[in-house]
Amino acid sequence: MTNWAGNITFRAGRADRPSSLEELRGLVAQSGKVRVLGSGHSFNHIADSPGALVSLDGLPPEIDIDSASAAVRVAASVRYGELGRRLHEKGYALPNLASLPHISVAGSCATGTHGSGDGNGGLATSVRAVEMVTAEGDLVTLSRDADGDRFGGAVVSLGALGAVVALTLDLLPAFDVRQRVYEGLPAEVLDDRFDAVMSAAYSVSLFTDWRTSRVNQVWVKERLAPTFGGIDDAEPDGFFGAAPADGPRHPVPGVSPVHCTTQMGTPGPWFERLPHFRPDFTPSSGEELQAEYMVPRRHAAEAFRALGAIGDRIAPVLQISEIRSIAADDLWLSPSQGRDTVAFHFTWVKDPAAVTPVLTAIEERLAPFGARPHWGKLFTLPPDVLRTRYERMDDFAALARHYDPRGVFANEYVERYVFGRR
Repeated sequence: MTNWAGNITFRAGRADRPSSLEELRGLVAQSGKVRVLGSGHSFNHIADSPGALVSLDGLPPEIDIDSASAAVRVAASVRYGELGRRLHEKGYALPNLASLPHISVAGSCATGTHGSGDGNGGLATSVRAVEMVTAEGDLVTLSRDADGDRFGGAVVSLGALGAVVALTLDLLPAFDVRQRVYEGLPAEVLDDRFDAVMSAAYSVSLFTDWRTSRVNQVWVKERLAPTFGGIDDAEPDGFFGAAPADGPRHPVPGVSPVHCTTQMGTPGPWFERLPHFRPDFTPSSGEELQAEYMVPRRHAAEAFRALGAIGDRIAPVLQISEIRSIAADDLWLSPSQGRDTVAFHFTWVKDPAAVTPVLTAIEERLAPFGARPHWGKLFTLPPDVLRTRYERMDDFAALARHYDPRGVFANEYVERYVFGRR
């Protein structure tokens, strides 16, 4: 059994797919080691287990909307594509979505996955309550209202506290978005106008291959008010020196845009525009590897220049790189904890031996900015260095020991990066 990309073969002695909450509780209580697998869209050993690997896909895919409190309770295994469609039908929305709508709600939140936008926090910032099965088989609920500061440690949890079975998320009124793509943004614009570029719309993504002095593409997603009365079909003249694309584009040069979300300024529902890829397209096992590093927003332009200086090392093993912004939050292990953030994402060719030394070079370049890697993607940063970049890491380790004193949910990844054990 492997992850989505096929670069990780799980070492679990068995794979379980409980069909009820009671079955899951019994399984956890009787197991020595357990890890819960989401959609498998991770690129390192975060989901691996020396014992049982558990999929929650067999549990009822509940989506319960509470209009009175503007919230939705959603089963952990539900994917964002289905959740978005159901919410929109009822007149609701989430503030943000990741590039892929096919990833699970719980797995995305547990690893600090994010969308894009200066005013938008990561996906986990919408979580109002977490329901999980602890190591003893107990069902525990932690909420933003009832558990105060401790709740900040329970959302981006790396699967280390228990088996999350449901989340309650905050909702917004449904809204429409239109998306336009521009090409050839001069890189020097980012030196003194980075903030203006990234704040120009609800969500802005920069795509670059690090080969030239221009950013290949800029994807601009504009939120339309619910009462928006009309659409100007005329394309703007440009975007900070970038020209409007003359047709739909895929982020990776030369790849067909058929599976990308609608562009060219055509308005549509939030859940069909905020991701880069369509909900009705399910990606197969990817011929790619991924890495991502989050740096404080105030260092974004400097970090961009630092990476550009090693573009000749990045480009040969790269498919495409994306740059996005995320608002600060107060979740202990969120890569955006305590700081407005810019994320540098890399989609690599599927060649670990060639990619790994480039990751190390990137980490060296971003070290002065305290870069935090995405928990579910590739990185080479030593555990003792990574731990210093999260001021609440010791608090989280104590929280993990409280809910999981036997270490049932602690695999080698958790032992190294949370507890600092080799």
